[in-house]
Amino acid sequence: MTTVIVTGLLMLVGLVGIVVPVLPGLLLVWLATALWAFDHPNRWAWLVFALCGVVYAAGLVTQYLVPGRRLKDAGVKTSTLFLAVILAIVGFFVIPVVGAAVGFVLGVFLVELGRHRDGRVAWRSTGHALKAVMMSIGIELVAGFMIVGLWLLGVWRLGIPGL
Repeated sequence: MTTVIVTGLLMLVGLVGIVVPVLPGLLLVWLATALWAFDHPNRWAWLVFALCGVVYAAGLVTQYLVPGRRLKDAGVKTSTLFLAVILAIVGFFVIPVVGAAVGFVLGVFLVELGRHRDGRVAWRSTGHALKAVMMSIGIELVAGFMIVGLWLLGVWRLGIPGL
């Protein structure tokens, strides 16, 4: 029973970590199922963990492919995103909690402003980048909730050891 509670709490922390990028949220949600599967006496718990792994991998790939494609369609270059990520990392350490987001937005705006020499075009690119980031977070959240759902289904079908 304790493992089920700890697993649920780790999943909750992981889901929060998806929205507040301090922890590797989706990874934490998935690895929490490993803790549960390791402790569960039924070998089918490992099947639940494997299925959660498939959802994790699909979510990880999708969260980069779909927003990346939209950014390319909007004309935002990969080099812009690379430099924005560098500023996001710096921002993460300079401004606690929100620094990564601020650094990313500022990075996209400054790079696009330098590229186009037009504030409106730079801001439009920044808007596309923000939408892509929100889409990426949304995809990651959906994958996280799917993992939690699969785990809950596993707990329901396989039972809680000791009860």
